[in-house]
Amino acid sequence: MAGVVGGEEELEEFYVRYYVGHKGKFGHEFLEFEFRSNGMLRYANNSNYKNDTMIRKEVYVTPAVLKECRRIILESEILKEDDNQWPEPDRVGRQELEIVMGNEHISFTTSKIGSLVDVQSSNDPEGLRIFYYLVQDLKCFVFSLISLHFKIKPI
Repeated sequence: MAGVVGGEEELEEFYVRYYVGHKGKFGHEFLEFEFRSNGMLRYANNSNYKNDTMIRKEVYVTPAVLKECRRIILESEILKEDDNQWPEPDRVGRQELEIVMGNEHISFTTSKIGSLVDVQSSNDPEGLRIFYYLVQDLKCFVFSLISLHFKIKPI
C-alpha cells in the first residue's frame, strides 16, 4: 500500500504492466514496465541488436507520481474498452496492458501497432485509438521518470 498523502485512491490496489515485443532474428526483443501500489516502478528493455544487453531499472516513485499515473489511465477511459475486436498478436509482435485499480482488473492483448493507419483500419478504431494514445502517454511518462531519476547526480 502507498501512503495516505493524497486520499483514498492511494489505499486501493493499483498495478499497471505494459509489454510490447516480438521474437525475431535478434531473439526476444521487448520493452516492459510496471507500476505497483507500493511505488515500485520496474522497467526492462531487451534488444539484442548489435549485441546490446538488457537494460533493467527499478525505482520507487512518490504517491503523487502514482496519482498522476492513475489520472492518465482514468481520463483515457480505457477501463470501458474491450479488446475482442482488436487485431490478434502475430509474427510482427504483441502488446499487453494489464491494469488493476481498486476492484477493477482489465487485461488487453493485441498486435504491435505501427501507426494510426493500423488503428483506423481495425474492427474497433475508437477503442484501439484509446489504447494507442494511452500507451503513448504511459511510455512518455515512464521514460521521463527513468531518465530523470538516473541522470541526477547526488552531491
